[in-house]
Amino acid sequence: MACKYKITTVKALLAITLSGLLGSAQAAVNTKQEGVLSIGSDLTWAPYDYLVDGEAAGFDADLMKHMAASLGLKTKTEDTRFASLILGLTGHHYDVIASALYITPERAKQINYIPYLKTGGSLMTLKGSEFMPQTKKDLCGKKVASLKGAAWVPALHKLSAGYCAENKLGSITVQEYPSSPLAAQALLSRAADVQFDDAAVSQMMVDQTKGRLQITSKEILEPVIIGLGVAKGNDSLLAALTSALEEQKKNGNYQALLKKYNLQEPSAEEIAAAYKG
Repeated sequence: MACKYKITTVKALLAITLSGLLGSAQAAVNTKQEGVLSIGSDLTWAPYDYLVDGEAAGFDADLMKHMAASLGLKTKTEDTRFASLILGLTGHHYDVIASALYITPERAKQINYIPYLKTGGSLMTLKGSEFMPQTKKDLCGKKVASLKGAAWVPALHKLSAGYCAENKLGSITVQEYPSSPLAAQALLSRAADVQFDDAAVSQMMVDQTKGRLQITSKEILEPVIIGLGVAKGNDSLLAALTSALEEQKKNGNYQALLKKYNLQEPSAEEIAAAYKG
């Protein structure tokens, strides 16, 4: 009986100690609402940030739930239009921005970043196509479907007028569409040879067309680096979230999400370049 009492006592003491440690860790995290990590996100850009049955979904929502849980916090997302995200953060409407926010030198003067993601473009063709482009140079002489106004469109025009013309490989015909699904439809109907789209959007198109499309490029093209945004001065939250991200890398959750969304982890060199612009 005494032995059982001792074991029970030890278990109780361990529980109290762990509870105390968790409480201390939570107390060290400076959030707007106790026990809650408030997130500013523009929930209009699938598959990074969007709504499903009134709840935040996408890469950022998935990652933030994992990170918050490791800090003993719940998540609450404030749907905010992209142009107002930084203003909302500096005005303390939420604790952190998680909204596929590109790192730029101008933004880095206003907020602190936690770099966590590399995105950019991927190339897609019809499943089974003999045309398997890997780089932009492979697009010479081809019809390329793209979202209207995408960042890589000027680069394709420049490549066409330069490299393609100089090597007599044929010009790149860029066909711009109002949305990614419409660009994909052009590819499916063979009105285009290839689709150039955001890496995660490309994976979403492959999934939604049930494998009728395939991603052929191995590396992300025209890469950009994305970071979480934390208000300057909130050093405790910055440190806590940085630690939480590292924990997700160690336990494999982060890598699983990268694979699911066809995204990549940025290198130290790429992060440094993003800060320099």
